[in-house]
Amino acid sequence: MNVDRIRSFHAHVYFEPQTRQEAELLRARMEHEFPDAIYGRWHDRPVGPHPSSMFQVAFGTDMFAAIVPWLALNHGGLTIFLHPETGDELADHAHHAIWIGRQQMLKLEQFMNRR
Repeated sequence: MNVDRIRSFHAHVYFEPQTRQEAELLRARMEHEFPDAIYGRWHDRPVGPHPSSMFQVAFGTDMFAAIVPWLALNHGGLTIFLHPETGDELADHAHHAIWIGRQQMLKLEQFMNRR
């Protein structure tokens, strides 16, 4: 597969009620370090295929080499689910994803029903 199909990336920062403050601190640091990324709203319950509460950070392919290593070194106890945006949601979430921290099971059925 040609990497030119990747339009952007999404990083989903998962948290639990007891780690929300850690997620807030990480997000504040990210907003300072990477002001050009797009920060999504907070979801205090699982939404879509995601098994945990989370917030999303969207960024272009040109920012990958800076953001992903930074997350690897600074995620603390949080889990990060990272995937490309190629236009194939199922493949992006199921096969092209990168986990930082503890891998979790996604609810992929919604993508299978779209095929």
